[in-house]
Amino acid sequence: MKVNEIMTKDPTCCLADTALEDVSQMMCENDCGAIPVVESEANLRPIGIITDRDIACRAFTYGKNPLELTAGECMSQPCVTVTPDTDLEECLAILKQHQVRRIPVVDDNGECCGIVSQADIAIHAPEYETAEFVKEVSEDHAGHHRTRQYRY
Repeated sequence: MKVNEIMTKDPTCCLADTALEDVSQMMCENDCGAIPVVESEANLRPIGIITDRDIACRAFTYGKNPLELTAGECMSQPCVTVTPDTDLEECLAILKQHQVRRIPVVDDNGECCGIVSQADIAIHAPEYETAEFVKEVSEDHAGHHRTRQYRY
């Protein structure tokens, strides 16, 4: 199975200078928990990704006013990506290695054309792969449950 068979195509993206309030609205409108952050409207190369957890951990937790922040100030980076032709097994390995639950998909020009989420994997991947993925992405490299790092 290839990534292009399970990815969400043409995800909503934002810019680094997009207000956090607008990012949050995008998440609500698109029923998602992550928005790729791209270089510009003309160049959709991902430079990061912002998640609902990034907003909670990097804005609210440290007493910052989220209404004064931008996506670029809270996003996770660098942005790990895959291509539409990446095998699902390889995609799972990359997600596990980087302990992330979502990964943007880039085309031949390096521009964002999709995203693969944990939900996409749960719906389309075999049960044993899904269970192993959830277990491994939730543990630190020593095999302990992660409690302090925030990842997308």
